[in-house]
Amino acid sequence: MGTAVEPAAAQRFLEKFLEEFSQPFGPDNPPPVNPLSRKVSREEVRGESLDLGLRLLAAREAPLALSVSLCQAAVAELMKSDLTSFELPQEPPQEEEETTAVTLLESERLQHLFLNKLRDVAAAWKQQLPAAPAAPCRFSRTSAHAIRNTRRKMEDRHVTLAAFNQLFGIQDGVDRQYYAVFDGHGGVDAATFAATHLHVVLSQQDGLAKDPSAAFKSTFSHVDDLFKVKAKRERLRSGSTGVAVLLAGDWLHVSWLGDSQAMLVRKGEPVTLMDPHKPEREDEKQRIENLGGCIAFMGCWRVNGTYAVSRAIGDFDQKPYVSNAADCSSVRLGGDEDYVLLACDGFFDVVRPDEVPGLVYEALRESEGRGGAEEVAQRLVSQAKTAGSSDNITVMVVFLRDPDQLLREDTSSPGEATGGAGQE
Repeated sequence: MGTAVEPAAAQRFLEKFLEEFSQPFGPDNPPPVNPLSRKVSREEVRGESLDLGLRLLAAREAPLALSVSLCQAAVAELMKSDLTSFELPQEPPQEEEETTAVTLLESERLQHLFLNKLRDVAAAWKQQLPAAPAAPCRFSRTSAHAIRNTRRKMEDRHVTLAAFNQLFGIQDGVDRQYYAVFDGHGGVDAATFAATHLHVVLSQQDGLAKDPSAAFKSTFSHVDDLFKVKAKRERLRSGSTGVAVLLAGDWLHVSWLGDSQAMLVRKGEPVTLMDPHKPEREDEKQRIENLGGCIAFMGCWRVNGTYAVSRAIGDFDQKPYVSNAADCSSVRLGGDEDYVLLACDGFFDVVRPDEVPGLVYEALRESEGRGGAEEVAQRLVSQAKTAGSSDNITVMVVFLRDPDQLLREDTSSPGEATGGAGQE
């Protein structure tokens, strides 16, 4: 059943869940959680269904391990089904060079089927819980917090997925965890799409185990291609930067588009994992100019006088100047790493990486005895706001060691520098 969960707690939840949803879902019994889209392509079915299922179960405080395993099993059953009855009339090609019509599925009726699969799995497990494999050995408490701040809309999205393998039924003996932050602009659609589908596409990459960097690069490009089809169909104009971290065994892999960032802290010292894509970065400026574009300063550096990011998902009116080619780096973990921090530019524009270790340590110290780690991200977001950030702010801290252990160590004292760029 994925990560270990107390059988009694699982049984209590399943009984309560089946009592609430005693009748099958259908036209007269609308989904208790709204699907993200009215129409979906076949390739979007898995991500949209997982998103709906996880939101539904989280709202009912399902044990996380049980929630992930239920959704994985229900989606596996859904994908075995004949989905032709959900097909909508084919839409004509959207571009002159396109020769095939687009086949879409009606999302709400499709999600009725998924939720009924979820009920069926829950009913079967209520009778007999499947055996639970050993829980992942890595310790990783996570603290995440996000605010709209002074912006009119909240366009950030973030994903915490400690049970990556369990959600996708991967059984290759390598413990994997996935974390990501997406910073949308011009609307939230690109960020929402990436947050829904990037980890799904990544899980399907043949080279995930042997070459995670190549898998990540292919994933970002493919998700951008998928969103392009949706954006044309629904006339969406948004874009999103993104940074994603995959913890795989004793390796940390980070991949990014744009200026959202991830950093590692080891023994209280920051370790540089990446160089964010910004229009004014010399190699980015040269790349854009070689394509016939330009960088102009209009309050900040912008690509062709428009977007303040040089790589992103979406922003199709400025492709290829705004590139969808992600970069990656990898670091082998030695066991003395403290945590990984992911955040959007609303944080990193006002907080320097070398300030982070002190801020995290102070947040841990002041919240000791009151939940500790869970309050860290909130404190960091507050610090960025106090420092003058007016943007959406999202911060996620993934602890690689027990926060209580970090408190016992003198991480506030200067130590031997351990920072260094990750290896491609």
